[in-house]
Amino acid sequence: MSSSTSHIAFIGGGNMASAIIGGLLRQGLQASQITIIEPFADAAAKLIQDFGVTALPSAGPSLSIADLVVWAVKPQVFHEAASPVSLHTHGALHLSVAAGIRTDSICRWTGSDRVVRCMPNTPALIGQGITGLFACPTVSAQDKSLVEQVIGTTGQYLWVQQESHLDAVTALSGSGPAYVFYFLEAMTQAGMEMGLSAEQAYKLAVATFSGASSLAAASTESPEILRQRVTSKGGTTYAAITSLDASEVKSSFVKAMQAAQVRARELGDEFGKA
Repeated sequence: MSSSTSHIAFIGGGNMASAIIGGLLRQGLQASQITIIEPFADAAAKLIQDFGVTALPSAGPSLSIADLVVWAVKPQVFHEAASPVSLHTHGALHLSVAAGIRTDSICRWTGSDRVVRCMPNTPALIGQGITGLFACPTVSAQDKSLVEQVIGTTGQYLWVQQESHLDAVTALSGSGPAYVFYFLEAMTQAGMEMGLSAEQAYKLAVATFSGASSLAAASTESPEILRQRVTSKGGTTYAAITSLDASEVKSSFVKAMQAAQVRARELGDEFGKA
């Protein structure tokens, strides 16, 4: 991250903001170039202690120096938070990580048409996230480059051409870590019921997910082919996959992700009206 960027303001100082701030500082941005609006005193104190940044309880004229405003607030409080901030940030580029809130609402609330929406996920906390990005047509190539530098500190990213596709990104990768943890829970439980200790079962499950994901990332073959390579007919894996298919796990999983997509759309409808 180039230190030539004058200033970045974060509205909200939760986990995702912390992930981005940590990445920015590791890439060379100075703590003096970051301001956070965080109304909760304990959270603000932790941000100051962890990063040495400026944390303020409310928005004020000091935000006028921000080149980039990162909205890291919950969708239900976005509109309320935007009102005092927008008085000072009309000239800034706005980057939102708030789930569901669409660009038309953000543009209206911030008074800016330079808006980028993104959907990160929690592996960003360790620099291994994946983030979907969508930009308003008025966002310049230079603006996009700045966003890429910021989000790139947390892992990978990709741009989508239709804003509605961010609902799919939310369902797939935004909520995705919870699906992985869900399966880790199940695999750990199964391992314990088969006689392993909780520690042994969990270690095996985590390493299996990590290794299989790395193998998939390194391979040019489809996941279907990779699965078939470890599924000998009549063998142990075949017995497991046959059981999963009989229980319609794959179709149930697809339905679950579609439910997440619907909820992401509902969030925009519900909290973007003001």
